[in-house]
Amino acid sequence: MNIEGSVALVTGANRGIGRRFVDELLERGAAKVYAAVRRPDQVAEGEFTDTRVEVLRLDLLDAQTVTDAAAHATDVTLLINNAGITTGANLLGEGDLEKLRLELDTHFFGTLGVIRAFAPVLGANGGGAIVDIHSALSWFSTLGANGYSVAKAAEWAMTNGVRLELAGQGTLVQGVHLGAADTDMMAGYDGPMIDPRAVAAAALDGVEAGAIEVLADDWARLVKASLANDPAEFYAEALAARV
Repeated sequence: MNIEGSVALVTGANRGIGRRFVDELLERGAAKVYAAVRRPDQVAEGEFTDTRVEVLRLDLLDAQTVTDAAAHATDVTLLINNAGITTGANLLGEGDLEKLRLELDTHFFGTLGVIRAFAPVLGANGGGAIVDIHSALSWFSTLGANGYSVAKAAEWAMTNGVRLELAGQGTLVQGVHLGAADTDMMAGYDGPMIDPRAVAAAALDGVEAGAIEVLADDWARLVKASLANDPAEFYAEALAARV
């Protein structure tokens, strides 16, 4: 599909990768962009100056806001599922189970809820496309992000399943993987980070090309390639450090 003339909805649109998606969509000639956020009242005055942008309330953990958004934004042809969190949870520590549930409720059930609400909208408008922002952590685990990894792995599997279920209505479903982007969520991380605008650009290039998967940076490509190998190789250093 063409980005020019499309009507997009971006979740988590007020910061990070979501904010850059809004910029990239406008630059490419989108007819309208719904900037979906949890708290519209906290969006700074003048944050979105382009008249094609409409701020809309949508909270992945509040099903009614998702239903209301889909009932309002009936012209959407491109859905960008970007909103997410990270709790820093592992799997076996005290308090981790509650955080893990929050990760799954957000990335898996929350994102799926948005797709379920907007799939009929996309179908009525000719099919369109869905972009789900995943992570290289869909494919590996690391201490301090095991909960996030589980949730992103579930979201990745969900994207693959939804793709099959929506193929009949002509909806492209794309998964985007990256290592780390230079956003507030990654504050304090000292590894290589991709410009969030580059993530948006790569994803939208993929939409226009009909790609079902986009590997946005070198880390995502490295991890994806490693899946064909013995996992002992990938985890050797991390396991040795724990002995």
